[in-house]
Amino acid sequence: MSAPGEPASGKPAPAAKAGIPADTPGPLLHPFARPATPAGSFIRIVSGQGAHVVDDSGRRYVDGLASLWYCAAGHGREKIIEAVAAQLRKLDAFHLFERFTNIPADALAERLAALAPMPHARVFLTTGGSEAVDTAMKLARLAHTVVGEPERTIIISRSPSYHGVTYGGMSLTGLPANRAGFGPGVADIVQVGKDDLDAVAAVMEREPGRVAAVIAEPVIGAGGVHPPHPGYLAGLRDLCDRHGAFLILDEVITGFGRLGSWFGAGHFGVRPDLLTFAKAVTSGYQPLGGVLLGPAVHEPLGRPDVVLRHGGTYSGHPAACAAALANIAVLEDEGLVGRASEVGARLAAGLRSVAATHGLADVRGYGAMWAVDLPSGLDATDIRNRMLSHGVIVRPIGTSTLAFCPPLVIDLADVDLLSAALAAALDVASQAR
Repeated sequence: MSAPGEPASGKPAPAAKAGIPADTPGPLLHPFARPATPAGSFIRIVSGQGAHVVDDSGRRYVDGLASLWYCAAGHGREKIIEAVAAQLRKLDAFHLFERFTNIPADALAERLAALAPMPHARVFLTTGGSEAVDTAMKLARLAHTVVGEPERTIIISRSPSYHGVTYGGMSLTGLPANRAGFGPGVADIVQVGKDDLDAVAAVMEREPGRVAAVIAEPVIGAGGVHPPHPGYLAGLRDLCDRHGAFLILDEVITGFGRLGSWFGAGHFGVRPDLLTFAKAVTSGYQPLGGVLLGPAVHEPLGRPDVVLRHGGTYSGHPAACAAALANIAVLEDEGLVGRASEVGARLAAGLRSVAATHGLADVRGYGAMWAVDLPSGLDATDIRNRMLSHGVIVRPIGTSTLAFCPPLVIDLADVDLLSAALAAALDVASQAR
């Protein structure tokens, strides 16, 4: 096998993909990309194994962001693949609406309720993180309405933050560029600074009896990887209790082992009322997300006269639930949740070493989720592109931040390669200035 970053065939990647002229855009619109980008500019990933992926020219990369924050169990896991295939052969799909259910959805809900960081949890299943966030918003507002407080519609979110791309998730997201051009968002969203408890308290005092919920990522992810200040999450819990609001923890990235515990809520010792999840629940083998609901939310919804008029066609898809059950078993059986601390400590040490020699503006993170801020004058996308030539994939955030979030199965030698590739890319960039 070729070394990371080297083509197995020794030949360069073809400029054109699938007969499309390399210098013109193809028919596929790529998320978070410029639609005008020529088709020949994209890297076509064709296979993966463990913490590595391979493109169509044979070039091998260390997957330094677990694809998109999700592939905790690594690529090519036969236990997960076989679980999905076996389920598709038995029952390909059937919905959960009204009177219907399926065995994998029931089993997954039971498993998730047992892992939940709140007692007596119930589970609502979706197809991804953005949909999970919208679901949490709706359920929070609905639960208040059912108990006679329909005026509780305000949801407090933070800046920076990332909560998805549906209109609800976009409206909550504290990244102005992600909202630009899409018109009005969902009403009654108030944003405050990411660690400012006083600002949260001020909104609650200014709008007595109107705040439905506060939403926060235990560690901010796509907003730049920002761990919470000590006591901050507990402070949010206290404010919500005092003012009758729900606490929503968005664990789409931090859930299922990324911080060294099943959920960040448990790691930080904070009890949410609602918790959103996706990504590593299946390690990306099937699209699945959902919301864990504590009793303060699901008990009002459980009244005999309440009909929950919310759900998606593929909520509780049996193959997706089978993938989640198999993935959770892999994470548990191989001790990967606990391994996040080892991976993170090694990654942090490497990145801090690069900071000492190359003048990084900041190194921060928690568990196996880290980021660096580049020296002034260097562009994150340019450095990411230079790291690709060294066989490493990371993610630029904004113009100056690079995020690292490798699969939890990654070898420590490959963890070291992440920081070595960063140092090498910075060397070349500095020489080019």
